[in-house]
Amino acid sequence: MPAPNYQDADFAAALQAHLPTGPIWPRDPGSVQAQVCQALMRQYTRLHDRSVNLLSDAFPVAPLELLPEWEATLGLPDPCAGVSPTVQQRQQQVNARFVASGGQSVPYFVTLAANLGYAVTITEFAPFRVGVSSVGEALSNGAAWENAWQVNAPTFTIEYFTVGRDAVGEPLAQWGNTVLQCEMQRLAPAHTMVAFSY
Repeated sequence: MPAPNYQDADFAAALQAHLPTGPIWPRDPGSVQAQVCQALMRQYTRLHDRSVNLLSDAFPVAPLELLPEWEATLGLPDPCAGVSPTVQQRQQQVNARFVASGGQSVPYFVTLAANLGYAVTITEFAPFRVGVSSVGEALSNGAAWENAWQVNAPTFTIEYFTVGRDAVGEPLAQWGNTVLQCEMQRLAPAHTMVAFSY
């Protein structure tokens, strides 16, 4: 159910409906009383709009007003996003950390990357085993490769400026995979080695 969208006129009409009746309480829109009611209700409209924003910020898909609180709750900002991350990068990191349930599977890490705004695939390595491995697989994969995996991502992931989501003064586009690389290394299982292929 969408949140109600009340305007100044709605609040002014509600206030006038609660005022006493009589000759000194006119209801016509041109009266001084109606104009005063209309002027006073701008504050109610502003507060209503902010309360609707608070409802949408309660779940961290793309928080704006509560972004600093969500970051503090989830241990952000961290060095992954650099010195001055954009609002979009900060929102993506908050969302990715919030929905991350933990895991060590390939689908988990692909979903984590998608929540950060990256489309990746993951390659797992294993030593060659006669009868198990396929014909044409590399023979050089030794026992050390059992704990290695590779994240395959585009050379440069482009994040474009989004009106209503990014802030004034932020770049129109950004290139780079530093957030992906940092988050993947942070969450990689301790016994594994993660490599990145761009």
